[in-house]
This record gives sequence, structure tokens and C-alpha cells, in this order.
Amino acid sequence: MKVLVLGSGAREHAMCWSLANSPLITKLICAPGNPGIKEEAECIDLNINNNEDIISLALKEEIDLVIPGPEIPLVNGIINELNKVNIKAFGPSKEASKLEGSKKFTKEICKAANIPTANYESFTNQDHAINYIKNINTPIVIKADGLAAGKGVIIAKNKDEAILAIENLFKGIFGEAGKTVLIEEYLEGIEASYFALCDGKNAIPLTNAQDHKRVGDGDTGPNTGGMGAFSPTPNLSEKDNEHILNNIIKPTLAVMHERGTPFQGILYAGLMLTNEGPKLIEYNVRFGDPECQVILSRIKSNLFEAILAAVDHTLNNFHIRFYDEVSLTVVMATEGYPGKYKNGSIIKGISEANNIKGIKVFHAGTKIDSDQNLVSNGGRVLSVTANAESMNKARILAYSAIKNIKWDEGFYRKDIGEN
Repeated sequence: MKVLVLGSGAREHAMCWSLANSPLITKLICAPGNPGIKEEAECIDLNINNNEDIISLALKEEIDLVIPGPEIPLVNGIINELNKVNIKAFGPSKEASKLEGSKKFTKEICKAANIPTANYESFTNQDHAINYIKNINTPIVIKADGLAAGKGVIIAKNKDEAILAIENLFKGIFGEAGKTVLIEEYLEGIEASYFALCDGKNAIPLTNAQDHKRVGDGDTGPNTGGMGAFSPTPNLSEKDNEHILNNIIKPTLAVMHERGTPFQGILYAGLMLTNEGPKLIEYNVRFGDPECQVILSRIKSNLFEAILAAVDHTLNNFHIRFYDEVSLTVVMATEGYPGKYKNGSIIKGISEANNIKGIKVFHAGTKIDSDQNLVSNGGRVLSVTANAESMNKARILAYSAIKNIKWDEGFYRKDIGEN
């Protein structure tokens, strides 16, 4: 089969790296891809936020299956458009993608499915939101309703911070995403991520992970797209995993099916592990990044066969196996991220890092410049991933591999996996 993966980050690099092992795939294309992905697949430059361009490429290359990596093509309805031209696609429809595209929509699904989550109110008027804040206790969580590249969540410790966040959102700091604002109860606990593979009716577990969202050591500084992750998390027991599958994931699928918007693809539950049990923070409708890197580094089963089972609605008898090893990834980012940063700094030593047993360096924001140097081309640039028999050994292995990478303008957290 000819397969097209959409995306250009470390998540898509991990996906192509895993898919490339399948004997069922005769040709693997990634659009637009990156220099690391070129080692696994043919890369074709393409604007993946344009549905017509994707359809044209898929028809030209006679693609059998399209696998979007990031959320924007899904929210844009690429699955619907591909289905119209009889091309199979892995992922939810535009309607089902609202589980990520609108946090308010997810809250409505939680209510209908009786899923534990934080109490909330939503607002489309700044003054109404500020008046509400003046009459509640802090800390609180303020969220842009729509997509904001993982940065549309503000934890306000006091009312002044909360009011400033509201004002910034309504000023358009996140564009259309902040036209509707959610003000949520602050949940105490440990965050964790749970992934399930879904075919519309059935869901099977895809293990769990835990990421580090803040830019600085000790979970300080602003939120990012993710500075590191590990899988599995020691904070979730097998009993917890079963509880999440049966009381959060499956009820969601049931309600989505009842609404006529069945969910097929990866359902990623961001959870808070509270004293009252796991509560849903939000849903994503695709693999997380950097969680994807650690999950796919542990997968023992054939990923492509699992994806086909989801697309063909035959997951009820499928089982995915994982290695017992711990996988841990450390993200290397450009100095200045998540604020302003410059592209184009030279990176060396990735081959030396990859030669270490148990290490795989996934490319995120990289490109080849006119002098044939590998250079930075984004905020998050590399995802140095280690597999080992314990968390401590995986951490030591990842950081020892980073020492081989020579990149003056790069930085990374030194405490991934420690908390």
C-alpha cells in the first residue's frame, strides 16, 4: 500500500520511523517532512493546511491511506474530503475533531457521558468574564476555546493574573481561538496522558505517558508544546488504566456515536490524577508531541496493522503489545523559545548520538541550508529519545546522548523524568 503521512515534526518522524518497518507499505511519503524523515520516507513539500493541495497530491501519487499527524488538517476536515474521493484516512472527521477544536464542545460531551472533569463557565464577553472572576476563588484556569498550539491555557494564581489573562485573550493573543473563553476550576494533582486507538465504536489502549510542558527546570516558566516526556508513567496503575478506558474513553465514544459523529483515530486524554480519581482536562484527537516519540519507541506490534484495523472498524479483536522498557525523550529547543527565536543555527553530532544503543534522535524543526548544513528551523528542534529498562537508566542514556550534539543556540531541560 502507498501511504501518505502529513506533518513535519518529531511526532511525524516517529510515525514514519515506525511505519517504515511494515512490509505492507510499498511506498511511504511524508508531506512536507524534514531532513530526519527523509531517512524513512520520500518527502514532498506541501501546505498541509490546504485540503485541496492534499487531495491533489494523494490522487497524483495514487495514495491508499493518508495519516495526518497534527491537529489542524483534522479540524479543517481533511478526513471528510479524502472520504469524498474514496481515499482511506486515519483520523476523526471534522465534526468529531471538535473534541480538540473546541474545549466547550468537549465539556458538553463530558456532561452527556458523565465523565469527571473540572467545573467551568464559558464566556464570549470580556466584562461578563471579569465580573465572574471577581466572585470566585483563585487559583483558576483560563482557556482559549479553540486551537492555540498547546499554549492557550493560563493558570491564574490570583484575580489580577486572571483579569490580565482574560483581557489578553479578548485582545486576540490567540486569534480566533480566544473568541470564546473558558474559566475552569483548578484541579490539584499530577498530570498524565492516556492514549487509545478507536474505530468509531471500539477503543483499545495505546499505553500512557507523562510530559513536561513548562520551558524551565522544576516546571517553571511559560507553557510550551512540550519539553520532554516518558512512557509509561509510574503514576498510573493497571487498575487506573482500566478505569480511564472504561469510565472516560468508552463513554466518550458511545456519546459521539449516538450523536452521529463517531470517533476514529487516536484519542488522547489529558488527565489530572486527583484525590477523587482521574479527571479529564482536555482531549486531543491525534498523537501528542513529544508523547508520540516515547509511545512509538515502545510499541512491539505492527503500527500500520493497528491503524488499518481502526480504519476498517475491526479493532474489537485487535491487541497492541508494548515492550516493558521505559522510553524517555528530551526536547532540544532554540534559545528564546517559546518566545522569539532565530532560525538557521548549525547543528552537528546527531549521527554520533544515534550510534549509541537505545538512542533515536527525532527531527522536529530542522532543514538543510544552502551550504548543506543541518540547521534549526523552529522552536522545538530535536527530540532525543532513549529506551532502557528503568526510568533512571533511560534518563542517564538520553542526557549522555545529548552531549554528542553540538548546537550553540540550543537548550533543553535538565530534569526530564525526575518529577
